[in-house]
Amino acid sequence: MLNNTGKKKSLSPFNALKLKKAAYTAIATLTLSMFSYSAFAADAPTYALVQINQQALFFNLMNKGAQEEATKSGAKLVIFNANDNPVSQNDAIETYIQQGVKGIMVDAIDVNGIMPAIKEAAAKNIPVIAIDAVLPEGPQKAQVGVDNNKGGALIGNYFTKYVKDNMGGKAKLGIVGALNSAIQNQRQKGFEDTLKGHDGIKVVGVVDGRNIQDDALTAAENLITGNPDMTAIYATGEPALLGAIAAVENQGRQKDIKVFGWDLTAKAVSGIDQGYVTAVLQQDPENMGVSAVKALNTLVVDGKTVEKTIQVPATIVTKANVDTFRPMFKQ
Repeated sequence: MLNNTGKKKSLSPFNALKLKKAAYTAIATLTLSMFSYSAFAADAPTYALVQINQQALFFNLMNKGAQEEATKSGAKLVIFNANDNPVSQNDAIETYIQQGVKGIMVDAIDVNGIMPAIKEAAAKNIPVIAIDAVLPEGPQKAQVGVDNNKGGALIGNYFTKYVKDNMGGKAKLGIVGALNSAIQNQRQKGFEDTLKGHDGIKVVGVVDGRNIQDDALTAAENLITGNPDMTAIYATGEPALLGAIAAVENQGRQKDIKVFGWDLTAKAVSGIDQGYVTAVLQQDPENMGVSAVKALNTLVVDGKTVEKTIQVPATIVTKANVDTFRPMFKQ
């Protein structure tokens, strides 16, 4: 911006803040969807799904389930991709409130930071369904998904038994987490709690993959390089697991590092076939999307209540049962 002398004019802190907020709002509005305001006023209810990212297969399967159930039930669905930015998620919810959606689903990045936006939606009588990420107590109508702490404990108990039965009771373990993700921190805690009392298992390091596959790869490679005697890796989510798998392969450690983690991909299935990926806790994100839309239809269309917690089962996938899941990844 130039003043009348031709020099660049600086913004006051107040105006700079207003401009920054306006930019966030504009970005959120532009990226929400191709739906117009008039579409929101149609007879069919319009729901919004505020997503974490669209890089991971997990989130795309959730989107697929939600979209198919919305289409089946005659509802309209708009999906927002936050690209791992919690500020964008908050801005998206505020924009959807202004646009008059009838219900909002959110897989929160920052479970505490999202609460003011959720309370704002509730104040406008817009029901909110939390998916996957477990929110603090609040006005949200339901929580859909897996208990991440218990899921971490489930695969943690499998890991400790595997170490006892197949590794002589001893393991040097590295963890590839996502320290910016409340979900994955719960998975890490649930897993680590099961290690107590197992003196033969030592955690040699925890690295932060930031829920981004390339970052997880770099972090996992650094973990392996810094701990050449490491014998196992636990990865707390899909990007972390893919990064760990790539790091093990890049360093030729398939014979001496066993990998455990969350969320199947074609690469994880291949690792199970080769024997170095030992167990993956597989959620059902597609069913999460379906269940969330069904809950909104019950609330909005039928005018009824829903259960506060809607559990979607998870399964530990190993070589013994991987064939059941293999068709998901065939082109």
